[in-house]
Amino acid sequence: MLAGWSRVEIANKSADVFEPPKTRATRLALLYLHAEDGKSPADNATITALLRTHCLMCVAPHGGRSWWADRVCPEFDTSLTALQHLLRNVAPWMETRWGLGPRSIGVAGVGMGGQGAIRLGLKFPDRFPVVASIGGAFDYHDFHGRGTPLDEMYDSREQCRQDTAVLHVDPYRWPLHLWLACDPADDGFRGNDRLHEKLTALGVSHTADLLTTTGGDSGVYADRMVGPMIAYVLTGLERESRRLM
Repeated sequence: MLAGWSRVEIANKSADVFEPPKTRATRLALLYLHAEDGKSPADNATITALLRTHCLMCVAPHGGRSWWADRVCPEFDTSLTALQHLLRNVAPWMETRWGLGPRSIGVAGVGMGGQGAIRLGLKFPDRFPVVASIGGAFDYHDFHGRGTPLDEMYDSREQCRQDTAVLHVDPYRWPLHLWLACDPADDGFRGNDRLHEKLTALGVSHTADLLTTTGGDSGVYADRMVGPMIAYVLTGLERESRRLM
């Protein structure tokens, strides 16, 4: 774990927390959702440096392979869903610890976490108006039936597909700041392109980078795109804070 991070328990679930010096910290925070591999930003020098540079507080809860869905995943918990944990426990913890005002938490992630961040914003845009994704695994229903926790979470591939972010787009309510990026060489590109197409067709304002590529190396791509992602989240949160004045 890199300097500036600490591990805490939030409602008996582990989370990694980054706090910049109190004299420099903003009253804005990032909720970071990890990918399926469970890697924490607490071990990522690129993300940590950006958080420190922007004086941005961050919480990265541990969610196992829950896909951050509102479905019970025994690997995460036998009764509490990962999404409900974010809503009931993690976000309130952040608001209380740092004295955050409304609409002060941005949500972002990579892969499994990217799709989770976008879906969270699409379902609860008033609470999470700023969301971002790198290489979001929006077509995660393709993994159903392959021996992953998804097999216990959903009865069928179709039931899983019905819960994906693409099918949670509401043409009348959406997060005001929505950003997604995916390498065209990534296996999950079609899901990102499909979401972009639907958002565009429905007139949902968003920003998408579906052109930048590192040749399919997801690690290199994530490190390259995390700077633009965090900059976008911070700009969106700052705009929201001024709008509420």
